[in-house]
Amino acid sequence: MARLAAALLLLVAVACWAVAPGAEALGMNWGTQASHPLPPKAVVQVLRDNGIKKVKLFDTDFAAMSALSGTGIEVMAAIPNNMLADLADDAGKAKDWVKRNVKRYDFDGGVTIKYVAVGNEPFLQSYNGTFINITFPALQNIQNALNDAGVGDRIKATVPLNADVYNSPDSHPVPSAGRFRPDISGLMTDIVKFLAKNNAPFTVNIYPFLSLYLSDNFPLDYAFFDGGATPVNDNGVLYTNVFDANFDTLVAALRAVGHGDMPVVVGEVGWPTDGDKHAKVSYAQRFYAGLLRRLAANAGTPARPNQYIEVYLFGLVDEDLKSVAPGNFERHWGILRYDGQPKYPMDLAGQGRNTMLVPAKGIKYLPKTWCALNPNAKDLSKLGANIDYACTFADCTPLGYGSTCNGMDTAGNASYAFNAYYQVQNQKDDACDFQGLALPTETDPSTAACNFTIQIAGAAAVHGRRSAGAAAAGVVLLALLQLLALW
Repeated sequence: MARLAAALLLLVAVACWAVAPGAEALGMNWGTQASHPLPPKAVVQVLRDNGIKKVKLFDTDFAAMSALSGTGIEVMAAIPNNMLADLADDAGKAKDWVKRNVKRYDFDGGVTIKYVAVGNEPFLQSYNGTFINITFPALQNIQNALNDAGVGDRIKATVPLNADVYNSPDSHPVPSAGRFRPDISGLMTDIVKFLAKNNAPFTVNIYPFLSLYLSDNFPLDYAFFDGGATPVNDNGVLYTNVFDANFDTLVAALRAVGHGDMPVVVGEVGWPTDGDKHAKVSYAQRFYAGLLRRLAANAGTPARPNQYIEVYLFGLVDEDLKSVAPGNFERHWGILRYDGQPKYPMDLAGQGRNTMLVPAKGIKYLPKTWCALNPNAKDLSKLGANIDYACTFADCTPLGYGSTCNGMDTAGNASYAFNAYYQVQNQKDDACDFQGLALPTETDPSTAACNFTIQIAGAAAVHGRRSAGAAAAGVVLLALLQLLALW
């Protein structure tokens, strides 16, 4: 989910089970890029315990699909971008994929697959056109394979796209002027017509958080739903939040190519809680409270009033191996912590109640042992290099500017890095040495703001490769080295 490209954004979300009118719209993204992922059965139980009836995956992992079997939870299965070329070139391979990943689970008591996501945000400008010529042929081949397999009437292929595939011109920056991006306008028109022919929805990922992240001048209140922002006037239609504006810009783009009534699924929407000054619990609570209220009321948008919107929240659980190229916040989108525990009160029914989600059950942890800076260490000349190593193979993003663990002293920063690595390595004895700079401890070094993790038991340690944390490690290391100068 590389999503750094969109600048206008907001809406989508969830209503809830049996209480809210928009209950059928509730969905959740389940990502698994974690050093210690939750067991699939525990994740599925969390979904069921919280009344979440739809889930969007990023592949067709056998363990996840097996855990979903027989639950009745609707599934959006996915094809990663690195598979698009083969599926575009060979219709036979598309048929094989459908046989292995759809038909295999399509039986009474099996997996309720509703959509197949062909790629993920393949037209991001940061991809430099890599997937421009292969996404549409892959989409065609997969939908045709679904049709040939006799399931195309109820399982639809779609392409989750970033909101940067459409925009309004600088000369008239209002939703009603929305059009598909000029460089892909013809391609998007072809895709829309194909989706319409097969009664498939347009899927878009919308992120209001990125509006704040990308511009310090973006009005804060416009990212939320509580009416504090100065409205944008579009020919007498007042837009009070970026979601409505973003969604209706897409509606205008669809209308411009003759399909203004096409169903739209919001494939991803959410708010992170760490890794940036705007990624914090209080903002996440504010965002979701407004979003869920609107979904429960089926409020729709000015262009599509009084309609429910099918949405998938991003995401269910934090993922400590996600790429931080878009920003350190990428690892903190979960409404649940890495271990399946809720981060804050959240009423999925959209009624504004101060309720907590049902946590994951039966989760086992490693022993209550942490790794911290050795207080008797004399030679600190190698501290920077060892912190860099730790943050290359573990997640140190909470140490960054504006994050929950920012502002600790050198000892605190070093201890956090060492412990993060120690936990990723399943508390192996030699993972808490760092050339004599670290020692295991049974005293929790956590502070009121900064949690020093104890990891989930049962996962393999991360070895022998640079994790996605390498990009963040350099940024964090610079800050730590500045502190070391003051030691």
